[in-house]
Amino acid sequence: MLNRLSMIAKLLGSPHRMPSNDASRHSPLIWLVFLVIVIDLVGFGLVIPLLPFMAPSLGGDAADIAFIMITYAIGAAIIAPMWGRLSDTAGRRFALVLALLASSGAYVVTALSDTLMQVYVGRALSGLAAGSLPVATALMADLSPPERRAKAMGLVGTAFGLGLIAGPVLGGLLTGDSESFALPFYTAAVMSLIAAIFAFWLLPPQIVRSEGGKGDQALPNTSVSVLAPRKNKLLLMQYVTHTCSVSSIIYLFPLWVADAYQWGPSNVGYFFGVVGVSMITLQGGLLATLSRVFGHLNVLRVGAIVYAASLFVVALGETTLWMPAMILFAFSGSTVCLPLLNAIASEIVQSNHRGRMMGMTASASSVGRIVGPLFAAGLLSSQGFGMAWLGSGLMVLFLVFWSFTAARDFKRLELS
Repeated sequence: MLNRLSMIAKLLGSPHRMPSNDASRHSPLIWLVFLVIVIDLVGFGLVIPLLPFMAPSLGGDAADIAFIMITYAIGAAIIAPMWGRLSDTAGRRFALVLALLASSGAYVVTALSDTLMQVYVGRALSGLAAGSLPVATALMADLSPPERRAKAMGLVGTAFGLGLIAGPVLGGLLTGDSESFALPFYTAAVMSLIAAIFAFWLLPPQIVRSEGGKGDQALPNTSVSVLAPRKNKLLLMQYVTHTCSVSSIIYLFPLWVADAYQWGPSNVGYFFGVVGVSMITLQGGLLATLSRVFGHLNVLRVGAIVYAASLFVVALGETTLWMPAMILFAFSGSTVCLPLLNAIASEIVQSNHRGRMMGMTASASSVGRIVGPLFAAGLLSSQGFGMAWLGSGLMVLFLVFWSFTAARDFKRLELS
């Protein structure tokens, strides 16, 4: 199947290689990729505050909300490495356009849903189509020299932040007091379609940097070999634990504020908009400077500690009006971690294996999205919100421990 897709990709144009010693030429293309990611993630952000309210409107309960999130994650976990491999063999642009078109179709399926089972199908299809972000992340790494790769990964986070600002707010406005959730999903489909058009017309067919990664240059061309070194496996485990905790609090937060503060979809959307502002400020502006001054392993450690500590405060503190601010601090700490993990992951393999590596990180993150809601739902149903928040914080301690131990193997990749 990949060979056939590769033949189709050749019809889109001939490969275009860029020399690694001319980083200034890459800047316009980096911003084009950034634009494509933003447009797509605005559509993705549209549906974030809606799913916890959409399932109950169709007869579901809190468990269905978790299982709907898991359905998406299972699809993404299965298919993400294949998207990465396709981008390595057929070209980044081809894989990106194909993923965006598939996402657009999946949103339409969800928009047409009038039963809970159809929502499950739509979200499963969205998971199978979730290849745009890992492919775009690999493309960002291709376009950036090693000394600027942390900044490029921060731009991916900035794009995600912009999507979280515009998407949930727009989703809340489009939904309003209506009992129908179709319009936001149709809008998300249009956003993915626009992103696909932009990617097709504005990006070169293929961009491959001539330099390879610093870590595993002799590895053969397989995903298994990419994971051969033990340090790579441990790195991927951090994606699992990090995303497991993030998906837990994304699941818990709307239920918690609805129960404790009587928030609705619009309030949740506005909150995630504030989270997006925090992401842009940290990842788009401060991350590169902090990494350059303190080293990105030290920044990763501080971010993970802030993340865990904030969740412990929510778990053990009183439910006061200012407590949602601690969740904002938790999200801020978590958003510092991911681009630094991505910078390491993109640098330890050859450029022609980078798509596979980013696909594997996306798959590992999807595993976290499967475990996280199940874990949080189980604790919530049996022990209540306090224990659910505490469990989410305990997961982050694995990342904290790794950052002070095994992560020292990557200290040679510090970007200055």
